[in-house]
Amino acid sequence: MREVTVSRVVDATPAELSEWLDPPTIVRAEGSFDVEAVEDRDDAVVVLASGPGMALPLRFEDRDGAIYYTQEGEQGPFSHMETWIELEDAADGTRVAVRSSVSLSAPLPFGDRIAAWKRKGECSRLLEALADAFD
Repeated sequence: MREVTVSRVVDATPAELSEWLDPPTIVRAEGSFDVEAVEDRDDAVVVLASGPGMALPLRFEDRDGAIYYTQEGEQGPFSHMETWIELEDAADGTRVAVRSSVSLSAPLPFGDRIAAWKRKGECSRLLEALADAFD
């Protein structure tokens, strides 16, 4: 398993950012998957994300003021994937930190490194889209 972290200060309040950071928007902004369906549950929101030749459910929860999401169930490319999005006041806006850990379910040489590299790109695209939305 590999972990990646990216962060950026965005010129917006935590409340403004939280409103923008809804589950379907997060999935779209990461850039690898389309949103096929959204299911609101009592304790979570599940987004069915689809890409070339695959679909995976992503379960989003609020955990201690952070956005937490993970691949739900066994369906998908990961044996483990979880992501935390945390917002913290900064002098010039709000620091948004995205931390994600991944492990591929396929036994490929360097598979977890490749998954982490791809995941870092997705998290960086999310922050770029977020910053662009508040420029």
